Parts: sequence; C-alpha cells; structure tokens
Amino acid sequence: MSDSLMDQTVRQAARVVLGKERQIRLALACLLARGHLLIEDLPGVGKTILAHVLAKSLGLDFHRIQCTADMLPADILGVSIYDRERSTFQFHPGPIFAQLVLVDEINRATPRTQSALLEAMEEHQVTCEGETHLLPRPFFVIATQNPSHQIGTFPLPESQLDRFLMRIEIGYPDPEAERALLGGADRRELVADLGPCMTPENLIELQRSLQNVHVSDALIAYVQALVEHTRRAPDFKTGLSPRAGLALLRAARAWALIDHRDLVLPEDIQAVLPAVAGHRLHPANSAPGAQTAADIATALIGAVPIP
Repeated sequence: MSDSLMDQTVRQAARVVLGKERQIRLALACLLARGHLLIEDLPGVGKTILAHVLAKSLGLDFHRIQCTADMLPADILGVSIYDRERSTFQFHPGPIFAQLVLVDEINRATPRTQSALLEAMEEHQVTCEGETHLLPRPFFVIATQNPSHQIGTFPLPESQLDRFLMRIEIGYPDPEAERALLGGADRRELVADLGPCMTPENLIELQRSLQNVHVSDALIAYVQALVEHTRRAPDFKTGLSPRAGLALLRAARAWALIDHRDLVLPEDIQAVLPAVAGHRLHPANSAPGAQTAADIATALIGAVPIP
C-alpha cells in the first residue's frame, strides 16, 4: 500500500511539474526523512508550484509566507494580544502553524526574521513571551530562495542553511517539457484540481517505516568516510557535521523506500549526496558559487571509494 501511495504522489506531481521527476523524488524523500527543503533557483521555474503540488498530494494543511524586507518575526510566529473581556493575553498563531509552510523568497527577509524560523524548524515549536506552542504534526518548511546575486537578497547564514536537510534546484525544462508546458493548461488551475494521494497519517506511517530500511555496516562506514574526507581535504572551508552525516543516511533510506527497496545501496547515498551536502560545503580556494552541488558531489564520490 505504501509503495503505491508514493507512486501516485510522484505521478500526480509529474503531471503538473513537467520533466522534473528527479526533483520531485528528492523533495518527497526530504519530507519522508522528516527534513525541511530549500529550493534555490531563478524566479519562474516552478519552485512555488512544486510546494503547492506536494501539499495537495500529501493532504497537508498549507500556508504560504511571502517574505519581504520589512517583515517582522511576529508576522511569521504570531503575537499575543490583550483580551479585555478575559483580562489576559491571547496568543494568535501566525502562518507558521501549518503542516506544510512555504516560505517564499526566504532570502528577501532580514536575518532577524530568518532566525525566527530556527526554533520552529529544529524543535517543531514556537516560544512567544515565555510560552511554548507546539506546531502541527507532521511539520515541514519548504523555502524558496533567489540566487544571491539578485538585488535585495540577504544570504542565509550557515546555521540556517544547516536546518534544511536538502537544497535542490529546479532548472529550466527540457524542450519537450517546455512545449507541453506552453501548450497545456494553466499550472495554477491544475494545482487547484488536485486531490490528495495520501493522508498526513499515511505520511507519518511512512516516516516511521524508514527505520525498517536496512543500512549495512559497510555503508555506514562509507558515509563516515565521505564525511571524514570533507573534514581533512583542503578543498573545503569546513567539513560536514555529524548532523549532515545523519541527514545523508535518512535521505538515502527515503530514496530507497521510494524505489521500493528495504535496504540502502551505495547508489542511494550517491543520488542524494548533492542535495544533502551541496549547501553545507563551501569551496576553500574559489569564488562563491564557482562550484555547483553536483560538482562537489562528483568530486566527493570520486575521492572516496565504496568499501
């Protein structure tokens, strides 16, 4: 049953986001691994549409936050307002209180507002005026980001980047997909007509089933060797953290599960490596952005042999 639900989700999303099945699978793997997703690309390539499609297909309660330079943390988290009748402060939840939150153009918000997301993403809770408020389950953040060279952007700090299990790019469609896109129905109308392929309960069950996907000792050693290489190699400013190694394993398990397997292969680790490691590693001796996530992953895979 679980496999068919994932297949239906991928097929439905691929009918709207044309020619991007790999990106759809990566995004779904990120959510199965209980992670948050960062989509970085130029405006107009389908970042927001992909988030909408996932929310609809997974049956998740959905809120969108459009980031601007004048946005305050309270605009995201919520605010306590004094109730005269009750003579108490009542908390009014912000748009962060949803199962899937799209934070659109996150790097147009100021660092102060960006940091307001840290506790929510890491702890799945919000603290306002000394009171802690739990977020819904499941809870995901999908953030979109414009390239840093665009005007009016505030680069995400490394602490914020590390909260995202994956970063992916959508990219331009291939010629065949673009012809179908230009000649087809409006994408927004297609999204509005979508129905859920699974329920939030189904998704939570799938997340729990990841623990049943076997990872051999040799593959754990492979992940450890990849992480260790980034710490020793002079190519990077800093190496991958233990959290990054755990993220890589969770993502590989999810990739195997989507592929209908109950064990992880080296190919699963290599498939998710660009999305998991690309935004956590920074070249030491080159200009920012000179190496893509794919370049970094290819170099890592070539440098570290499979046990």
